[in-house]
Amino acid sequence: MSEELKTEVTAEAVETPEEVVAASTASETTDKPTVAEEPTVTVEEPVVAVEEPAIAVEEPAIAVEEPAAVKESNTPESTETMADLENHFDDASPWNIVKRYMQDKTKLTVTIEGVVNGGAVTTIEGLRAFIPASHLSLSYVEDLTVFLTKEIEVRVIEADQSNNRLVISAKSILRETEKAEKEKQIRNIQVGTVTTGTIETLQNYGAFVKLENGLSGLIHVSQISHKRIKAPGDVLKLGDEVKVKIIGVKDGKISLSIKALEENTEPNNEYTEKVDIPKSENIGTSLGDLFKNIKL
Repeated sequence: MSEELKTEVTAEAVETPEEVVAASTASETTDKPTVAEEPTVTVEEPVVAVEEPAIAVEEPAIAVEEPAAVKESNTPESTETMADLENHFDDASPWNIVKRYMQDKTKLTVTIEGVVNGGAVTTIEGLRAFIPASHLSLSYVEDLTVFLTKEIEVRVIEADQSNNRLVISAKSILRETEKAEKEKQIRNIQVGTVTTGTIETLQNYGAFVKLENGLSGLIHVSQISHKRIKAPGDVLKLGDEVKVKIIGVKDGKISLSIKALEENTEPNNEYTEKVDIPKSENIGTSLGDLFKNIKL
């Protein structure tokens, strides 16, 4: 083999390993970034996994509150609350409600639903309530059917659960209303007013008169006439229509007078005894005059 040929073979043999090494090095260099990126993806996955336990931790927190609520239910305070609730439900029963109405004298508006023997019926808090005929009005009512479907104000006057008896009345409210109206009318009365009325009651001390406005006033016996009378019945009778003058209002009472409207024809009401005095010329002083009418 010639020297030139050896030299070429040797050169080829040397270059081949370098290329292999270079290729290998280049391959390793190229592959290394690929291996480095894979852990980066792997690191991100645990981050997501960490968030999931954080959500799972909140659930036990809710579960912990439930035993606390159960524990509180066994405390004395909770027991008292349950008792209060029971009392509340008991107080809300219809009979307890109507009993409170009676104690508080509560005004109730009801509708008359029916008429029965001796009165009328309605419903209060789902309970049947009875209104005696004498408690429907201040005056006697002959036909109770006039109250059917009529709304009236009432109060509970009896609530007996054991006997299933609930009684209501309109009378007390009607009396209060009448009294308030009367007081208002009296406040508006002017002393000196002349009006007419009817004799409704006679007493030894005077006569009561029902006036045109529905009020009553008293004519004292001394205000009936200028003449002297022993009793009002001497000159007045029940049902007589009289003309009177209002002479006073005090403590809700009205004082009337007939005498104030009459002309005084009596100059003096005092009783004077008539005495005849003999004339002076008829008076004698002699002993004969003194003894002339004496018989022995």
